[in-house]
Amino acid sequence: MHLFPIVDVMGMKVDLSAIIAIIVTMIIVFVLARLAVRNLSVENPGKMQNFMEWIIDFVHSTIASTMPLEKAKKFVSLGMTIILFIFVGNILGLPFQIVTTTTQEIFGVTAADLAKHGGEAHLAWWKSPTADLSVTSGLAIVVFFIIHFLGVKWNAKHYFQHYFKPYPIFFPINLIETVAKPVTLALRLYANILAGEILISTILMLEVWGIAFMAIWQGFSIFVGAIQAFLFTVLTMVYISQAAVHEEEEHAH
Repeated sequence: MHLFPIVDVMGMKVDLSAIIAIIVTMIIVFVLARLAVRNLSVENPGKMQNFMEWIIDFVHSTIASTMPLEKAKKFVSLGMTIILFIFVGNILGLPFQIVTTTTQEIFGVTAADLAKHGGEAHLAWWKSPTADLSVTSGLAIVVFFIIHFLGVKWNAKHYFQHYFKPYPIFFPINLIETVAKPVTLALRLYANILAGEILISTILMLEVWGIAFMAIWQGFSIFVGAIQAFLFTVLTMVYISQAAVHEEEEHAH
């Protein structure tokens, strides 16, 4: 595996390849969104408009399957942002890899790294942002705060009470479940995308045969990337809907 360029920012180790990939992913998602609404037409919609409308309908139906319809409309923008960012980030992996060679101790490269690789190290300046645990953890933490913010906003009293149900002794278990949700969200996405990139690195070592395997695996990796984006989005909406359920229960009483 290649090394990744690391810089120190106020005592924090920052992976430049992840930052570059995040910026590019954001730009691509923004461009897609702008292209989709550039020439809106009711009578004669373009291919991009039809495609984005299909995605919106898909996301809306997915959200509506997890919560009441009147609430689902509020989260279509959030769902679209999550699924597009993660899907685009998932497929921006090794096919676009940029690698440079260094013989100096720069960008986090140590003397041990140089010795291990025969006096030179290969720095990869590009990778799927979702193949970085810090990125997937950041996404999961954002979702975590959204869930609890909405839970408190919709019905603070009942939301905090549900931690002690069905009996107060279940509080530690309910607390562990709450913490486990963002952890599993982050680890599931990170592990699947990282495994795919490691496999692609191994395939590329096969030279001639690697090209044929690469084409096959790239098609499969797009499918995996789409599935992981869908899972992250639908689980986010399921967790949000659980906060909505607490509110509905309170109104029922």
